[in-house]
Amino acid sequence: MRMKDKVAIVTASTRGIGAAIVEAFAKEGAKVYMAVRNLDAGKERADALNAKGYQVACVYNDATKKETYQSMVAEVIQKEGRVDVLVNNFGTSNPKKDLDIKHTEYEEYIRTIDANLASVFLASQAVIPHMAKNGGGSIVNISSIGGLVPDISQIAYGTSKAAINYLTKLIAVQTARDNIRCNAVLPGMTATDAVQQNLSENFKEFFLKHTPIRRMGTPEDIANTVLYFACDDSAYTTGQIVDVSGGFGLPTPIYGDMIAMKDRR
Repeated sequence: MRMKDKVAIVTASTRGIGAAIVEAFAKEGAKVYMAVRNLDAGKERADALNAKGYQVACVYNDATKKETYQSMVAEVIQKEGRVDVLVNNFGTSNPKKDLDIKHTEYEEYIRTIDANLASVFLASQAVIPHMAKNGGGSIVNISSIGGLVPDISQIAYGTSKAAINYLTKLIAVQTARDNIRCNAVLPGMTATDAVQQNLSENFKEFFLKHTPIRRMGTPEDIANTVLYFACDDSAYTTGQIVDVSGGFGLPTPIYGDMIAMKDRR
């Protein structure tokens, strides 16, 4: 019960990584608010978790309506009187338009960066005064391995995630005296429904060739690291950028080819 009596907000949490984080927190005793745009889908998910004996509720948040970051936090404060943990899980990209420097329209570039940075900046800005008043808290930002390792595409997404990594460190430094910690978790290729449906088997096989742990991550892999940063196990840890990517980007760039040659011997 590492999250017993803690109140948490997790954005974009009806499925995938967000849903896994909600369940991990709830299992550890937290009262978890799923911050979602589709309240019907959120309530369905919350009801299923509450049937297991957990404490899960929904609160409205729409990333396209920036005022809902303030209202999201205000609603939870009104109901619970505190927020101990905020997980900024929302992220967006349009792979068909978010291409390379030569082919990405500036408007698409800025739209993606604005949405992804706003999701961290505005939610954190809204919750920090309440965390400070209540003696502290933990903010966990879901970034991406794409914010560390340059890609041949998705220039806006990569830029936004790199900025979130640095913003994480800034928040950590600027709120430490209020006993607020801020860390970032960077997933690699994770077996969410979106990844399974939108990426070809050839691409997944190619990607995993360069991943020392030769499998995709699971949403639970990501959630377990987020749980560590959210609970008091990491009470003396802040400003950390931790990738959960099976070692992608760690070895020599010719790692995949070297392994393939070795396997053929």
